Amino acid sequence: MLVAVVGATGLVGSKMLKVLEERCFPVTELLPVASERSWGKKVVFQGKEWTVIPADEAIARRPALALFSAGGATSAALAPRFAAVGTYVVDNSSYWRMDPSVPLVVPEINADVLTEKDHIIANPNCSTIQMVLPLSPLHKAFGIKRIVVSTYQSVTGAGQKGLVHLETERSGGKGMHFPHPIDLNVLPHIDSFLEDGYTKEEMKMVNETRKILRDGSIGVSATCVRVPVRGGHSESVNVEFLRPYELSEVRRLLEGMSGVVVRDDPARNIYPMPIDAEGRDEVFVGRIRRDPSIGNGLNFWCVSDNLRKGAATNAVQIAEVLLRNGYLPSC
Repeated sequence: MLVAVVGATGLVGSKMLKVLEERCFPVTELLPVASERSWGKKVVFQGKEWTVIPADEAIARRPALALFSAGGATSAALAPRFAAVGTYVVDNSSYWRMDPSVPLVVPEINADVLTEKDHIIANPNCSTIQMVLPLSPLHKAFGIKRIVVSTYQSVTGAGQKGLVHLETERSGGKGMHFPHPIDLNVLPHIDSFLEDGYTKEEMKMVNETRKILRDGSIGVSATCVRVPVRGGHSESVNVEFLRPYELSEVRRLLEGMSGVVVRDDPARNIYPMPIDAEGRDEVFVGRIRRDPSIGNGLNFWCVSDNLRKGAATNAVQIAEVLLRNGYLPSC
């Protein structure tokens, strides 16, 4: 299968190449695409070197699949052009997510929304993915009335520039990406601020959660925070259900959810941490406990690798669904 990766030299793009290789996705020829400054460079995939090319050249080759991780402006300009030649585009930017004609997909939850005509498919925000995965079976069982979530997001969520900022500070220099120091600090600021005081990142979690869980009535309040961690996002999630629940049933549902791993034994100091989630594809859930301050309230903590399940792995899993459904050629 002829596959393009747009943004192939970036942090998420390179992770997409790694995940495609790990999961033995049937790529027979790779078209690595990046901005002009990267044209002619080489990327290694399946033990071979592939030359980075312009988008126009890749479009002319009519790839069956294109995985995008190159920013909203690039996706807005190029995704329709790839789609017009019959390519299935899985886009990691926020540009298409809330378009009512574009599916927003976490395969374990709503792969059924994909149809053969969906040539542009949106990959959700990394923090949204790891929250809705454990929430999905709980919503089906008890109905979610309201979610209050605080995130603790690693610097790689800001891409290579975020990682360089942290590493520069730790080596004694001054980072140039975040508006304040991040080492030995936390920033309650991810993406730009809106007029109501929330950030775009926070509103992504609000709107994407409702779309993925197919319930516009769910109340969501989010506070997104950047922390000095290299990789792996963490979230403190408080849920108010419409119906009563038992903790034993919550645990049973979480343990039975594909892509979720329960790590919850506080007596032995066992709970999810980003240092353990880095390089893994699962969402790890722990600190599961009843909220005694409100009826039908639940607290839990979840952690996931933001570059893998939060971006690259979820995108490749969407491509695998397209392949299983027969929308992509098997070879």
